[in-house]
Formats: sequence, C-alpha cells, structure tokens
Amino acid sequence: MKKNLIILFVIPLISFAQSVKGTFSPAEDFSYAFLYEATPESANYINRGKLDGDGNFEIQLDSTVKPGIYKIVYAVPPEENNFDFIYDGKETVAFNFSNENGVFFTESEENKLWNSYLKSMDMVNQTISNYFAKENSDKKGFNAIFKTLKDTQTGYEELAKDKLVSSFIRANKPYIPSGYEDISTYSKNLKQQYLSQVDFSDYLLQSSSFLVDRVTAYVLNMVENPSNDTYKQHIDDVAAAINSNDLIIKTSLLEMLWKHFSDQKNHEVANYITTNYLLELAKATENNVLLDMVIAFKNTSIGSKAPNFDITSNGQNTNLHQLEGAEHYLLIFWSSTCGHCLDELPKVKKMIADKPNLKVVAFGLENEADSWEKAIKNYPDFIHQIGLDKWDNPVVKTYGVSATPMYFLLSASKIIMAKPYELGDLEVILQGL
Repeated sequence: MKKNLIILFVIPLISFAQSVKGTFSPAEDFSYAFLYEATPESANYINRGKLDGDGNFEIQLDSTVKPGIYKIVYAVPPEENNFDFIYDGKETVAFNFSNENGVFFTESEENKLWNSYLKSMDMVNQTISNYFAKENSDKKGFNAIFKTLKDTQTGYEELAKDKLVSSFIRANKPYIPSGYEDISTYSKNLKQQYLSQVDFSDYLLQSSSFLVDRVTAYVLNMVENPSNDTYKQHIDDVAAAINSNDLIIKTSLLEMLWKHFSDQKNHEVANYITTNYLLELAKATENNVLLDMVIAFKNTSIGSKAPNFDITSNGQNTNLHQLEGAEHYLLIFWSSTCGHCLDELPKVKKMIADKPNLKVVAFGLENEADSWEKAIKNYPDFIHQIGLDKWDNPVVKTYGVSATPMYFLLSASKIIMAKPYELGDLEVILQGL
C-alpha cells in the first residue's frame, strides 16, 4: 500500500517536470504570455501565464506537449508581437524579454546554442563586411577570416548533433570560398548558395519563422535597390528551390511574398506571382480563399480594365463598359445598411458637384431592395445598380470587395486609374481631375 501511495505522488511530479517561464520588462508593459504550438499551417493554443508584479510567469508543461517549435505571444496584434523557441521535451525553457533587447534565453541548451550561434556568425560576418569595405586584397587576411567562418560553422554543427537546433544551424550554413575572391565574385556566389542549404521539407523549419525570414531576406534584400525584374528573378529562384511535392509550404511562402507586394501596391510583381505560381498552387491545394483573393486583386489592379457587369438604368439594360458621355467614372461599392456609406456618400456628392465630366456608378450590396430604393432617391444623378445576396454577389466577389464603401476611379474606357481606400484619399484624387 505504501508503494502505491508513493507512485501516486511521484507520477504528477514527473509529468510536470518541465515548464516555460520568463521575465518581461518593464513589467507594467505586459500582462500575459500566451503559449502556442507552431505548425506549418497554423499555431495551436496551449496555455497562458499571467505575469506577476515583477513581470514573471511560468507555464507548466505536461507529457502532451511534444518536442517542436513553440511560440510566445505577448501583445496585440499577435502576428507582430511574438517569438519562436525550441522545446525538446526534456528541458525547461526560461528567458528574459524586453521590446528594446528582444529575447535572451537563460535556460534550454537548444535555444541558448541557437542564440550563441547567431551572435558568433554575426561577428564573423561583420569582419567580412569590414574587410570588403576597405577594398582589401590581402589574401592571407581573406583566408584567415573565412577559416574562422568555417571553423565556427563546423564547431556549432558538432555541438548541435542530435539536437533539434541542428536543422537551423545546417540551414543557415554560409557560403565559404575555397580561395580568394573579390567582392563581386563573392557576392555572386553568396547569392547562389543562400537558398541551397535550406531543406524546405524540414518540419521544424516549416513550423518556425526561419523560412519566412530567409525567403524575405533573399527576395527583398539580396540586391541593393532591386528593380521589378530583379524581384521577379528572386521569386523564380525561391519557387525553384522548393520541391514541387512541398505544395503547402510553397504556397504559404509565395502567398507571403504576394501579400508584401500587394500591400506595397506593386501590382506588377504581385500579379507576376499570381500568374506564374499562385493560381496553379491555389487550385492544387484547393485553397479557394486564396484563389478568389488573388484573382480579385488581379482583376482590379491599377491599369487593368474594370470587370464588366450589367446595369439597369431608367428601365434600360446596359453594362459598365457601354456607359458613355464622361471622361471619368467613379465606381462605388456601398450599402444602404452601412453606416460609413451613409456618412460618406453625401460628401462624395458634394465633391463631384462641380465635375460634369465625372459620373458615379453606385453598386449597392443588399439583401433586399426596399431600403436601397429609398436611399438612392438622395442621389438622382448617380447611376445605380443593386447587387442582391450582398457579399455573395458575383460582382462583389469579382471585385474583391471586403468592406464598404470601396472606391474605384475609372477612365472613359473603364481602365482602373486609382483605388483610394479612404475618403480623404478620394478627395485628393478628385481635386486633381
């Protein structure tokens, strides 16, 4: 009986032998630390720890928490306020964190080794940068620097054997010349090898931020002042580096790049990614949300002809492309049940009062016609078209409308000239007509 009691007391201690704990500073800037398990597709919530008055927290880890990549989220928005760490299933993970200095691990050999490796490589890379900055041609000095780089990489690979961090250290392996190279040759070779050491099939790399950081650095920062042609070539290089069997991670990384260029309003490069990669990948992975998103963006890119749709005006059937008599058309997606729309449309009406060569086409997103029919009486000079089924209306989906009101300025030939997102932006554009 005594033996059974001892076992009952010991088992809970064993199952909660590890934890994640940390100290955030200044303590008053933080309240909770949220723990997530990171996967290639998502982040799964595990638990949260409330910080005490000194900024400390601790989350116990039981046997259901498997080795892998985990994430601490410490503020909102979560996608911008988080960091990854490695959990090997055996070690407690402890760290100190501040917004100014980032994360510093005080316990966990896996994470301390990775931090130490990154700092050591940064120091050697700074020495390499200083060497080339001085336009140095000292071959003995060159060889000594790169011997240090090689020894550093080899040493950390040895230390990382049989550890999860080994995947990251091997993926980060730098280019090491076999003999003296000038800056031009070295830069070219460095670029060629930058992606070659990365195993895009590795589950740990897929689950972490490593692949996103690596790909972003290659596409955006590998060349000073890159042109759109350079961006396209770098995107091709990324796509070629990822095995065609790794459709999920390939789609994810190329979608990430697409979002960057679409956010930057670089329609040329965003649509290049869509045409050459994302359309096919979205279909192959049955990602209909992505498919609709990239098609809508491409359909409504500046310089494209606005997608056509039917219009019934004064009892006459026509369509957007057949409208005539104006130098510009302002296409507005709105709704009679949208408070922002009801606030902004009267202001738009005033803005265009002295612009006889501009016509407004107002497309109403509605579930029923009654309130729309009442509202449009306030805008007799607008060309109105109702779009029933609201967000599910085919025209709404084609234009990628996700909020109302949404504005498109069109030329006489219905080419999209501008897509102002705010009423103030629209006012500036209209003043320039």
